[in-house]
Amino acid sequence: MRAIRVAMISLGCPKNQVEAERMLERLDVAGHEIVPKLEQAEVVVINTCGFITSAKEEAISHILTAARLKAQGAIRGIVVAGCLSERYREEVRQLLPEVDAVLGGGSCEAVCEAVEAALSGCPYERYDDIEQADMGGGRILSTPFYTAYLKLGDGCDNHCTYCAIPLIRGRLRSRPIEELVGEASALAEGGVRELILVAQDTTRYGEDLYGESRLVDLLRALEDIPGLRWIRLLYAYPDRISDELLQHMAGSDKVLHYIDLPLQHAEDDILRAMNRKGDRAQIEDTLLRIRRALPDVCLRTTFICGFPGETEAHFEALCRFVRRHRFDRMGCFAYSAEEGTPAASFDRQVPEDIKQRRADSLMLQQSLISAERGAALVGRQLCVLVEEFDADYGGYAGRSYRDAPEIDGRVYFTSPIELEVGAFVPVDIQSSDDYDLFGALSEASIDAGVNVERS
Repeated sequence: MRAIRVAMISLGCPKNQVEAERMLERLDVAGHEIVPKLEQAEVVVINTCGFITSAKEEAISHILTAARLKAQGAIRGIVVAGCLSERYREEVRQLLPEVDAVLGGGSCEAVCEAVEAALSGCPYERYDDIEQADMGGGRILSTPFYTAYLKLGDGCDNHCTYCAIPLIRGRLRSRPIEELVGEASALAEGGVRELILVAQDTTRYGEDLYGESRLVDLLRALEDIPGLRWIRLLYAYPDRISDELLQHMAGSDKVLHYIDLPLQHAEDDILRAMNRKGDRAQIEDTLLRIRRALPDVCLRTTFICGFPGETEAHFEALCRFVRRHRFDRMGCFAYSAEEGTPAASFDRQVPEDIKQRRADSLMLQQSLISAERGAALVGRQLCVLVEEFDADYGGYAGRSYRDAPEIDGRVYFTSPIELEVGAFVPVDIQSSDDYDLFGALSEASIDAGVNVERS
């Protein structure tokens, strides 16, 4: 088979992004050409998300865009992969006949076969057992060279009643520590300085392999890798934030004081209906322990508004909880009733307009809290990872330990000297807005010549 020009669209979470990077690597090794724009491609691969309704709608929109290009003769084939195709096997082929090849969530190893079949016009489908799929292998990073995600495993055993992940991705499966350290070492050798740990639930890492969580052991091993500067933890569940983990984070010079803690709600009635572990008292104890161990911690969380049975009283109590605990970052989503999940058949479903009103209201409240949290940082100095020169701003943009890529704010700052992308520099914070910080390169660092090489 000759070299085929392939464009990749990856949707959804960072875990899905890692799968797309693995597919890109397989295409490259096979001799195919990866192109950045759909119009340059012969075959388009769309790696989909099927988690909630808005994600499914986004995936279908991209598929239809590719279908229009195919009808115009701009491309010749369409491959749909990932969670949407895993979850809706029959529907993808029946309702989207423009799609030439379909790969289930456990079949990314077969991307070359799918692309070649799509180009030749031969219908192709493959659905391997997702719980037997290889979770490792080479990758072509789609992130900037200095940042990469490390996927600790796949699947989930939590079985929250609103969540389709166990239906789509299967049971919890952790990758061995040795395998993860090997991949992280290769990433560091390639220039990665910030490693972001992701899984459906990072705090359960290793339970299936070792009989207990081994997250702290993994962190210790990753910290020994030369070149890594920051290790960031996402998707840490509140009922598994151990004192051991907090003590390790407090004493580490690489594990950032940043915790992404998806709470989803704070009222006991709703937490029980969601099948979430623990109650509000346990959540508040966890928040207290985190802030006691890590006084400068940046806490990100997410909430769901309009879950079945949520009353105005429940919602008002959630708003009070958010005001009291003052999270640095927060996302809020209107509940999406996903077919196949227990909550979709619950009584007392909340009307769509009420769900959305509550989510919007909570986010408006949070924007004020975020602005106050940012204002409290004025006058401080933060270490910032330089990401780009922003011509519109007239200075540099980057992220501090408080900012995960794509989902959090940025630090904008001026510098009288040229800086390298990927450098870590000290920035004096001078002002703030709802989500971003503004400042200037520390004068002391100018004298030290911070732009000579990357840290």
